[in-house]
Amino acid sequence: MKVLIPGGTGQVGTMLARAFHREGHDVVVLGRSPKPEAAPWRVMRWDLADLKDWAHEVDGTDVVINLAGRSVNCRYTPKNREEILQSRVLSVRAVGEAISKAGRPPAVWLQASTATIYSHRYDAPNDEFTGILGGAEPDAPSSWRFSIQVATEWEKALDEAPAPATRKVKLRSAVILSPDRGGIFDTLLTLVRRGLGGTSGDGRQYVSWIHEVDFIRSIEFLIERDDLDGVVNLSSPEPLPNREFMTVLRRAWGATIGLPATKWMLELGAIFLGTESELVLKSRRVIPARLLQEGFSFTYPSWPEAARELCERWKATQSAQDTGRP
Repeated sequence: MKVLIPGGTGQVGTMLARAFHREGHDVVVLGRSPKPEAAPWRVMRWDLADLKDWAHEVDGTDVVINLAGRSVNCRYTPKNREEILQSRVLSVRAVGEAISKAGRPPAVWLQASTATIYSHRYDAPNDEFTGILGGAEPDAPSSWRFSIQVATEWEKALDEAPAPATRKVKLRSAVILSPDRGGIFDTLLTLVRRGLGGTSGDGRQYVSWIHEVDFIRSIEFLIERDDLDGVVNLSSPEPLPNREFMTVLRRAWGATIGLPATKWMLELGAIFLGTESELVLKSRRVIPARLLQEGFSFTYPSWPEAARELCERWKATQSAQDTGRP
């Protein structure tokens, strides 16, 4: 296949490009500030306002996986909010325009979305059929409502994109965990290694996650299943409360101590680090009902097995770097 990944220069895009390239597919990654010399696959610069330099790559492509969007790991200032929203909506519109002009449009368009679109809740899981969309929670901060607005506008742009011959799938993804440096798992493990990986807030908030292996396999599953479109939750079938999640991670690493962080400490730390506490405090209890219904089998359905594998691979990566091995 030819696989085109707009916005694919980040960790998730690199994860996918690496997997598809390893399988022998023709991979093209589009980015705003690409470094072509750093990857074994093709990397090109793209401009949302000018399609002429990259739109030809869409013609003849089999799969488009659009991951483009400014990072949400920042403070939600008015300027950042506008950039976060516009980067997502405009990228979808640009990809849609390129597809509409293609002589041979892609068979499938997998569009990044987020499991954050669901409501903050503890009582029951959110799946694609009965899940409650967020934004109306009485105690939700404005930053949480903004995240819902972004996700909603993101998906609306996909619905409106003129691509009648292309199957569209909305990827409502949970936190993707891999041992890559700078990723979410690396950050969590750093806290554990330093004795700080305890409970966050009251620890009741659910953590929805998916192992790198299952994320890639689910993407491949959705490409192969030409009868599936619309919303698909990409998450493990077993989300768990933060308190238990961090306990399991400490056990997998062999740490005996994990200092907790209260809500006010997290709020203060988020300001200091230039991010938002929503990333830690919102309860994301998400279930992949459609994947399970369609027969997808998870390699790592539960967190203890996933945590052990990720810790071991993180150690192996660190050892290879220390000895200079590739």
